[in-house]
Amino acid sequence: MSKSYVRYVCKECGKAFAAQMGRCPKCGAWNSMEEEVVAPEPSANGGGKLPRGLGLTSTPRRLREISGDAEERMNLPIAEFARVLGGGVVPGSVVLVGGDPGIGKSTLTLQMAMEMARQGTVLYVSGEESERQIKMRATRLLREQKDRSSETLDDLLLVTETNMDIIFQHVEKVKPCLLIVDSIQTVYMPNASSMAGSVTQVRESASRLRELAKSTGIAVFIIGHVTKEGAIAGPKVLEHIVDTVLYLEGDRFQSYRLLRCVKNRFGATSEVGVFEMQERGMVEVSNPSEAFLAERMVNTPGSAIAVTMEGTRPLLVEIQGLASPTSFGNPRRTANGMDFNRLLLVTAVLTRRAGLRLGDQDLFVNVVGGMTIDEPAADLAMASAIVSSVRDLPLRADTVFIGEIGLSGELRSVGQTAARLREAASLGFKTAIIPHQLRRGEVLPNEIKIIETRSLHQALEQGLLAKNT
Repeated sequence: MSKSYVRYVCKECGKAFAAQMGRCPKCGAWNSMEEEVVAPEPSANGGGKLPRGLGLTSTPRRLREISGDAEERMNLPIAEFARVLGGGVVPGSVVLVGGDPGIGKSTLTLQMAMEMARQGTVLYVSGEESERQIKMRATRLLREQKDRSSETLDDLLLVTETNMDIIFQHVEKVKPCLLIVDSIQTVYMPNASSMAGSVTQVRESASRLRELAKSTGIAVFIIGHVTKEGAIAGPKVLEHIVDTVLYLEGDRFQSYRLLRCVKNRFGATSEVGVFEMQERGMVEVSNPSEAFLAERMVNTPGSAIAVTMEGTRPLLVEIQGLASPTSFGNPRRTANGMDFNRLLLVTAVLTRRAGLRLGDQDLFVNVVGGMTIDEPAADLAMASAIVSSVRDLPLRADTVFIGEIGLSGELRSVGQTAARLREAASLGFKTAIIPHQLRRGEVLPNEIKIIETRSLHQALEQGLLAKNT
C-alpha cells in the first residue's frame, strides 16, 4: 500500500519537484513553490461518488459510424454572450470565465443564470458569497429591468458550498441543465490533503467537473481568479481541461467590458462581446464601433481612426497620440491599450524613415474606451496620430487608417481588409488609406474611397490636412 509523501509544486506552471527551491527551474518564477502532501489514490473510483471516465463505453468505432450532426445548443438570450460562445450554450461543455477582481464576472454569470432559468433548472454554487448576497444582487438586477418578473427565478437554485462531494450530491438531486461554480479556487476535493486553491485541488476539481459534464450533458461554467500577471490562477493545465476559455477585460474606471474568447472547441476563437456596466448590470453594446467613437472630437490633432479585428468582428476605435517636449534626459514612451514594443518600433521608423525629431519628445499613445489592440493593423493609425500631434495638424475626419508598418517604412497588407472597409463605410467614413494591394484576392467595397499607398510617407501626405484647410 502506498504512503503519503511531500512534494513542492510551482503555482505558476504546475510543475512538481521533490525539493523546495527559491526559483522554479521550468518557468523561472521566484517564490512560487507550494508544499503539498500527496495522499495515496483512493480505490473504488474515488469512493464511488461518480464514475471515472467520459462515457459509459470505450469501444473503438469507425469514424464513418459516428454521427457528425452538430450539437443542438441551448438558446442564450444575451446576444453578445452567445456570440462569444459560438451561438449558444453547448450541453456537456465546460466553460472557464476569468477576469480581474471586481470586473463583473459574477454579475455577468448571474445574469446568464437568470436568463437560462427560463429554459430549465440552473444550480449556482458559490464559495465566496452567501446566498443572501446573491439574492440581493439578483433582486437589484430585476428591479432595474422593469420587464422582468421574479417568477423567472423559480428554477434558479442557489447553494453556498465548497466541498466537491457535497456539490455532486446536490447536482444528482437537482439534475440541472446548467451548473455554475464560483469560483474554482474555493472548492476542494476531500480526498486530497492540500488546501483549497492549490495546484492539486484546482486541477482535480476541474477534472471532476469535466467528467460530470461529459457523462451527464450538464453545461458547467467555472469562474476563475487571475494572477497579477493577468493569467488564470492555478496551473496552466486548467485551460487545457475546459472546452472554452473566456476573459472579461476592461478598466475598472471605464464602463465598457470586453468578453474575449481565447479558446473554443465549439466555435471561433478570439471572438469578443462588448458590454457596458450600468446600474441594471452588464448591458450589451450592439454597435461597439459607434459607442467607441461617440465622444470623438473631429479635426483635432493627434486623433486617428483604426479598424481592428476582434475575431470575426471589425471594430473602429480612436487612437490618440500626444507629443510633448521632455523635461528629462531620456524621453518617455507611454502606451495605454497598445503594445509598448509596437510603439517603440513605430517611433524608430518615424525617426529614421520619416525624418521626425522625436528624441526630445515625450510620446503618449492611448486607445479610447478601454480597448486593448494587439494586432499590427493599427500601426498606421498610431503613426498618423503621433505625426499629427508633432506637426499640430489634424487628420482627415472622414478617413480610417489600416496597415502594418515595416522597418523600411513600407506599408504591409493585413487580413480581412474588405470586412474592415465595409464596417467603416457603414459608419459614414468616406475614405480609407490602406497598403497597396499586390494580390487582388479580396473584392473591396465601392461604398468608400480607397487610397492605396506603398510607404508611410505617402500615407501621411494623404491623411494630414494642410494648415490652410
